[in-house]
Amino acid sequence: MGHSAAVWDYKAAVEVTKDWNGIDQVMLRSPRGSSARVSLHGGQVISWRNNQGEELLFTSNKVSFSFSFHFNYEAIFLLDDPDVLSYAVAIFKPPKAMRGGIPICFPQFGNCGSLEQHGFARNRVWTIDENPPPLHPNDSKGKSFVDLLLKPSEEDLKCWPHSFEFRLRVSLTSDGDLVLISRIRNINGKPFSFSFAYHSYLLVSDISEVRIEGLETLDYLDNLGQRERFTEQGDAITFESEIDRVYLSTPNVIAVLDHERKRTFVIRKEGLPDVVVWNPWEKKSKAMMDFGDEEYKQMVCVDGAAIEKPITLKPGEEWTGRLEISVVPSSFCSENLDPSLGP
Repeated sequence: MGHSAAVWDYKAAVEVTKDWNGIDQVMLRSPRGSSARVSLHGGQVISWRNNQGEELLFTSNKVSFSFSFHFNYEAIFLLDDPDVLSYAVAIFKPPKAMRGGIPICFPQFGNCGSLEQHGFARNRVWTIDENPPPLHPNDSKGKSFVDLLLKPSEEDLKCWPHSFEFRLRVSLTSDGDLVLISRIRNINGKPFSFSFAYHSYLLVSDISEVRIEGLETLDYLDNLGQRERFTEQGDAITFESEIDRVYLSTPNVIAVLDHERKRTFVIRKEGLPDVVVWNPWEKKSKAMMDFGDEEYKQMVCVDGAAIEKPITLKPGEEWTGRLEISVVPSSFCSENLDPSLGP
């Protein structure tokens, strides 16, 4: 693909550019005007805009703050403030993942294991996969897409001694829906297990006006209470304080309603039995260096995931996890959700 624009058809294009650290980013555009930006740092979707150019994914403003510092690097030293300098470097010095977008959590979610928080995939530089194995025809409908590849480094093998190939396709449909398809193959001589999540930061108008439908009556693990198991009692999930839960055996379709913006995120998934719901609320927001004190009001994480029962692959086996996010008018509600429907 190189660093020039590659046109997949006469309207949709894929363009590769470089970010402030010299790492490639891929811009995807759909025929009707939506777009997505994918960083090869982490294979992370860092922007998704609708046909009107409105951003749909949350990224912390602290990210923008660091951008300005990077582009004005000399200004940091002119400020002669070591606290400001260390702050800027701490947030953006590679290989730290950006706070927001859709980081890939693999081969571990959270800190429930021996690896770094959420595993190492989100902190590695991926490559563009020029010749990926063919996908199922139903997964090839993206008008604009990029295939990425991650293989373990020597350092990765020291902390997680399993050989794998991780192929990620990010695509936009002709309607502007965002689709992520992960294929993880065991090329090791013995079985291995992993947990996984698309850690999706959705941009909302006001978290107090958000409701999530499709998870009612389900069991969940409460990460705020030593992963104790509870059953959801509400007819929908609403937010009045910090929430950090893993919902189990979830349906294939979940709706995230943003009443103020009068729109609904519809999440369709396959191979991902669990759903993580997270909002840090006020106290935790103030404790995170790469997150604004009030930014919890504009975001919610709703992740398609495989956590409670890790995925186990025998030598040569491959696992696929698929996530599709679309945005529809807010008249869409859980009455439209059919748990039997696939993505």
